[in-house]
Amino acid sequence: MSAYQELIAHQRETEALGNIAGLLSWDQEVMMPRGAADQRAEEMAAIESVLHARRTDPKIEDWLARAEASDEVSARTLDLIGRSYNRATRIPARLATELARITSLSQGIWAEARANEDASAFLPTLEEVVRLKREEAECLSEGDLYDALLDDYEPGATAKEIAAIFDKMRGPLVELRDRVLGSEVKPQPIDKVFPENAQLRLARICASAFGYDWTRGRLDMSVHPFSSGGGDDARITTRISESEPFGNIYSTIHEVGHATYEQAIDRAYRFTPLGHGVSMGVHESQSRICENQLGRSAPFTGWLHHRMTDAFGDLGMDAQAFHALVNRVEMGFIRTESDELNYNLHIMLRFDLERDLIAGKLEVADLEEAWNTRFKDDFGVTVNKPSQGFLQDVHWSVGLFGYFPTYALGNVYAGCLNQAMRAAVSEIDARLAEGDATPAKAWLDQNLRVFGGLRPPRETIRHACGFDPNEGPLLAYLTEKFEGIYNL
Repeated sequence: MSAYQELIAHQRETEALGNIAGLLSWDQEVMMPRGAADQRAEEMAAIESVLHARRTDPKIEDWLARAEASDEVSARTLDLIGRSYNRATRIPARLATELARITSLSQGIWAEARANEDASAFLPTLEEVVRLKREEAECLSEGDLYDALLDDYEPGATAKEIAAIFDKMRGPLVELRDRVLGSEVKPQPIDKVFPENAQLRLARICASAFGYDWTRGRLDMSVHPFSSGGGDDARITTRISESEPFGNIYSTIHEVGHATYEQAIDRAYRFTPLGHGVSMGVHESQSRICENQLGRSAPFTGWLHHRMTDAFGDLGMDAQAFHALVNRVEMGFIRTESDELNYNLHIMLRFDLERDLIAGKLEVADLEEAWNTRFKDDFGVTVNKPSQGFLQDVHWSVGLFGYFPTYALGNVYAGCLNQAMRAAVSEIDARLAEGDATPAKAWLDQNLRVFGGLRPPRETIRHACGFDPNEGPLLAYLTEKFEGIYNL
């Protein structure tokens, strides 16, 4: 075999083992007995030790030196393997293993602390996670520690660039939000009980509407909805409240956006670095465009209104009022349940706090107070319990520092994709009114998803849209939409 073929054979096994680690994580959040947490932590540490050894195998350096690229695919593959090897070899095996162990344990401790509204029970573990992530950043950094962690999720992006985008977005978002909240239009919630089994059936119907392949996926329940895996095994989860059905419906559609991205990637890229979504920002663009630009559009909510009436009886409102309710703007506490105007402000809060944590400007002991103070300033409401505040998200418990800003980048990318897609495909709204997102899915598959990791993140969006990604299309979409709904 050539050096390239030997390298790819090694990489395929590493990718397969990584998939197994992903299944262990999925099981931990969905089906694992609570009493198995300590055992699972050791299992995760063990497989991470094996993965780290494979990712830092000295043979990789030799193969990379001798391998020759024959086309765009092989050149990009070599580039990504080299990048991964460079990062992995900077992290000691001890640190990689300890991070896997502590973040596995931390997740369960976070979930229990969140359920018991006991922040103090989680803080010691979070301090350890932050300490280890700072150490990891120091191993990887060539400057800003946070940039080193961000690069894991959005390669090539910097905190300075993201902060500049956020600065451009904050003013228009707050101004539009304040106008909306001052409007005379006040969508009212539906006062009904929505049984869990009926919600699950509707969630499956919605997932199918967005093209989720059930032969290669499944829907389960978890504390925090997520998507896991890829290729022929792309799983999603949701959570259900019998008093508030939209959390389930739109969490499901959101995770389907992630899963259908993975399901659409060229099969030739399977078990290579190209066989995954290229970045979390691009990944989030797929979930957010499905959830918001498509799933919260008037045509789709008109169809959903009929479906919910069939499933739950009279909702006490017509399709127009239902559309306004689905897009209601309010000062809520929970990021995953927030409206499109407030969502990015939630991300900006987390971005600033976690940058300060990694830089050592903010200590974990002071995090809750810092969160609550900033939340009051940004949203005008007081956090009354930890599950409404810094314990609401799973990310910090599992060490995902640098992940949060990709959510807002995903919204920016989704705005660009929505503009380009609607300019190219005229039948999207007509089909959404029938509960069919096929034309939109086909465009996204053809112009973005099939390519997986073939191109860097910004180039992926540029290739799909025909222009450089920027916040303009998102802000224009939000302005037109909410001025229309709220008669501004």
